Amino acid sequence: MKRFFKPVEKDGPSKKPCSSSSSSSSPAPAGGVNAEASASKAEPLKFLTWNANSLLLRVKNNWAEFSKFIQTLDPDVIAIQEVRMPAAGSKGAPKNPSELKDDTSASREEKKMLLKALSAPPFGNYRVWWSLSDSKYGGTALFVKKEFQPKKVSFSLDRTGSKHEPDGRVILAEFKTFLLLNTYVPNNGWKEEENSFQRRRKWDKRVLDFVLNMDKPLIWCGDLNVSHQEIDVSHPDFFSNAKLNGYVPPNNEDCGQPGFTLAERRRFSNILSMGKLVDAYRFLHKEQDMECGFSWSGNPIGKYRGKRMRIDYFIVSEQLKGRVLACDIHGRGIELEGFYGSDHCPVTLELSSETSESIVTDGA
Repeated sequence: MKRFFKPVEKDGPSKKPCSSSSSSSSPAPAGGVNAEASASKAEPLKFLTWNANSLLLRVKNNWAEFSKFIQTLDPDVIAIQEVRMPAAGSKGAPKNPSELKDDTSASREEKKMLLKALSAPPFGNYRVWWSLSDSKYGGTALFVKKEFQPKKVSFSLDRTGSKHEPDGRVILAEFKTFLLLNTYVPNNGWKEEENSFQRRRKWDKRVLDFVLNMDKPLIWCGDLNVSHQEIDVSHPDFFSNAKLNGYVPPNNEDCGQPGFTLAERRRFSNILSMGKLVDAYRFLHKEQDMECGFSWSGNPIGKYRGKRMRIDYFIVSEQLKGRVLACDIHGRGIELEGFYGSDHCPVTLELSSETSESIVTDGA
């Protein structure tokens, strides 16, 4: 029986072994899943999120390895953050965040290189949506297999027409039975300033408003820039006491490493509880995993060596909790194995089909 139809055990899912790019499973055929599996899936069931820390750099330096990983895993949806490719539009002119810049010889070459990589297997079987910044900063991309086209794609938390979030931080895809939200959440920063604490507070409020007004179950993925609990960081004391140039914020809840302040963690808890949302990885993996339980790793050289955080997530509505088969982090150790050149590693989610869930429920 295919893994897509693996029943959820009544006593709850058990912890799975650590995943890695050196999986022994056979690569999927170029072009996607086989016909039998495809016929069984009316909507995407396998998802991957990854902060690439410059998609162009990954194409130049790590693409063969990453392509092999994708061909083996064969996800239906790939959500990318920190694309770091500028939006189309000449200097001083309005930008088009849905298109790659190509009005200079350098940008045309970069676009050509990126699109060539994305046209080769296994990526040629996906349609791509972009939400890009005006410069080589931020940006998100969403790859969806052509057999699973969404009903609608928008680019802001307000879900208004063609409007894009600043820095290309959001892509929202609406499928028949769920919403898929890909976000690159603003870093909290270190200071009580407009582009630091204040920006993040406003963002968290808007996310809370969004989850309180959803009309379908949600799958929320991406670099959420928060480590929710102490077990989501390798060194809690180090991150709690971190400072930038000795600066101490006036509010104790804002002290510490961006992503691990009490203020951010409490707001995240509120978003989950008010929105009736579940952290899919922590739902399956109750205990800390020091080998491969973190999605971001500090520079192997310097004081952040070995300092790691889980800041990349799949968050699902409670209605989808019973369909979660797997949620895995694919990097390990302090040498960034399975990170493919980024400081973040891929994280994946697999759901059972609605049909298999109903069979389990009816037979319980």
